[in-house]
Amino acid sequence: MTNNVLAVQEPPLVLSRPGNRGLQAWDAADELLIEAARERLQPGQRLALVDDAFGALTLALHDLEPTTIADNATLRGALADNGRSNGLEVEAPEDWMRPPLGPFDAIVMKIPRQIDYLEYLLRWANDVLVPGGLLMAGGMIKHIPDHGVGVFNRLVVTDQVLPARKKARVVVCQPGSAGLAGWEKQWLGYRLPASGLELRALPAVFARDHLDPGAHMLMPQVREAAASLAEGARVLDLACGNGVQGLTALLERQDLAVEFSDVSSQAIASAKANVKGAFPEADTRFEHGDGIAGNAGEFDLILLNPPFHDGGAVGDHIALRLFRQARRHLSPGGQLLVVGNRHLGYHKSLRRDFPQVRQLDADPRFVVFAASY
Repeated sequence: MTNNVLAVQEPPLVLSRPGNRGLQAWDAADELLIEAARERLQPGQRLALVDDAFGALTLALHDLEPTTIADNATLRGALADNGRSNGLEVEAPEDWMRPPLGPFDAIVMKIPRQIDYLEYLLRWANDVLVPGGLLMAGGMIKHIPDHGVGVFNRLVVTDQVLPARKKARVVVCQPGSAGLAGWEKQWLGYRLPASGLELRALPAVFARDHLDPGAHMLMPQVREAAASLAEGARVLDLACGNGVQGLTALLERQDLAVEFSDVSSQAIASAKANVKGAFPEADTRFEHGDGIAGNAGEFDLILLNPPFHDGGAVGDHIALRLFRQARRHLSPGGQLLVVGNRHLGYHKSLRRDFPQVRQLDADPRFVVFAASY
């Protein structure tokens, strides 16, 4: 049975994980970070919380009036729901499209799995912390990226490495001098085959420095589908990343109305920069959200390369939710184009929501499907 009571303080918090209530809404690193913050911080200090997953940090430390920043849009709904469940009203989280300005006296941060995103966060912390300010960073040991210790040693001054507990670790640091300005890895990218169009992306974006093989396989099908659409047809690049599929549609037809949606604020910032750089006059919209917004309306073509990692959990639960949303937002006669790893068996999953599912392409690793009703 899933534990939903976080009891590191009084009164305890009752927390749930939206969309997957069978999984716990916090981990041992959250518990250690809450304890470390309680021991070291006082009311009146300006505190930033970075990448709280489902509200455990924000709600446990709410009396310190923290500013919460999260790349992942799922925190918005989780924080609102868990706040109501505990009788607490907190501000909606900020994101990396409009990051809050410093200075901060302290930062409490979950350590990300991506090494470049970790470097981004530490450099940002160096930019916004007051001299002598505190950075408390924690994560599950198995999820701390390779060479992460080296990044900490290079960018910040480590004061303490707290004793590990429940396979989690917290380090307490002071800021270093290296910030985001002049960091050559803040934006990385590649050129699309044939078109030569350059795509760049920020550190939290999947496959930001190379064209993902699955995405590459999907692109010809996107161009063919886009070519057959009526003028002004609505296209959605769902889980857009750097915007490669929506841009592929625009390379074929610049008269389409293309929307880009992703759960990552850095993905949306990257897609927007790429699209506005290549097609500044195109009819485009950008949505930082967890899937398709309920008021998004209908689309004539939805493009999807669904993620199958959700933090430490791996599976098809994200894809299944996106398939259901796509079905509700697909116009009559429209289609969903999906690429996925062969072992995930998306042909079976898609048939739960779509009466017509066709395989368009495949290789030993990936399969492309078209789904419609």
